Amino acid sequence: MQFVDGGVTAPAGFTANGILCGIKAGRTKNDTALVFSEKPCTAAGVFTQNRVKAESVKLTMKHLADGRAQAVIANSGNANACTGAQGAETALRMARSAAQVLHIPEDSVVVCSTGVIGQQLPVEKIEAKMESLAAGLSKQGHEEARVAIMTTDTHYKECAVETVIGGKTVRIGSMCKGSGMIHINLGTMLGFITTDCAISAAMLDKALRHSIAGTYNCVSVDGDTSTNDTLTILANGMAGNAEITAEGADFDAFVAALDALNTQMAKKIAADGEGATRLIECNVNGARTVADARALAKAVISSSLVKAAMFGCDANFGRFLCAMGYSGINFDPDKTSIWFTSVPGTKRYFDEKQSFSVHGDHSVQVFKDGVPLEFNEEEAAAIMHEEAVEILVQCRDGDASGTAWGCDLTYDYVKINGDYRT
Repeated sequence: MQFVDGGVTAPAGFTANGILCGIKAGRTKNDTALVFSEKPCTAAGVFTQNRVKAESVKLTMKHLADGRAQAVIANSGNANACTGAQGAETALRMARSAAQVLHIPEDSVVVCSTGVIGQQLPVEKIEAKMESLAAGLSKQGHEEARVAIMTTDTHYKECAVETVIGGKTVRIGSMCKGSGMIHINLGTMLGFITTDCAISAAMLDKALRHSIAGTYNCVSVDGDTSTNDTLTILANGMAGNAEITAEGADFDAFVAALDALNTQMAKKIAADGEGATRLIECNVNGARTVADARALAKAVISSSLVKAAMFGCDANFGRFLCAMGYSGINFDPDKTSIWFTSVPGTKRYFDEKQSFSVHGDHSVQVFKDGVPLEFNEEEAAAIMHEEAVEILVQCRDGDASGTAWGCDLTYDYVKINGDYRT
């Protein structure tokens, strides 16, 4: 398995494009994206667990109920959430407009929106540009599409991997947006995955749900779960492998590649949290179960006090233990140890084939078997100043491990969200 260029258009048969429709006043970059497969796809999706769901989410859930899709239309600048019957009609018009220019059924179109909640989306602006959007579909169009879905993101986020399944070269590509309103069980994020693997809708759904448990659902920026969270995957089978219809070696290989892809994307989202200056990765080892390890790690990276301490480069490890203590997971604090770890000089990489490097040999242990240690505060602060910092927690309750990703909490987060609508 290796990382390759191309994002959502890396797999065979997929093209994309992005265009500026003028949805939100003052925006100068693309705000509407289109992704298309030349052949019908099996498809699956996961969605926000917020009780208040955007109209695009409701429609896409219906469209994916049969496990089929062929295109994605997505806009930024307006969430089309809390918009009532008019918003529902708007989402349907987006699907219908895309379907007409692509000559496919309207229920084969995934519809996604992101941006301000509680304002009607001027769908006529999208409809007016739909033919131009479709006419510009190309293999290079991922570069236009990845920008079109951004809101407060400071970097586009995409990735693609290549592997061999059933003797055939298979690719999986992705792009997503997400910076604020990001919390475990998805957040204000839109994610789109494409693959040329031949895999049934049922197994595609199973692979996606398995993968997000240890990737997307292990990310938190600010504790807010949005109305619009959507992560979809389309598989057109053009790689030519024997269709995956059951668990086995081919399914395992597909899941491994999907996990690698989604892990990269999860890190990119966490690192680009609104106002963030550093990525925080918490690794918990020695827990009773994987679920326990992940829950402990999630509690640490979700804590506002932990996030504030990371911004201030304050090695206040007591906040980690406090967060673990209210996680609801049974662990023994008297058999727990904690380290700060980083690789000096680590840089933020948002290129699709790059990621953050942690697990380095530059570490400081601050807690051992329930007892605080004397440590060099300057050395710990130096580690915490890096752009990717690992919190390593070693328990002695079992042999399971889990990871979660977050970011620091900065003054800029408040500035960004204080006037987001106006």
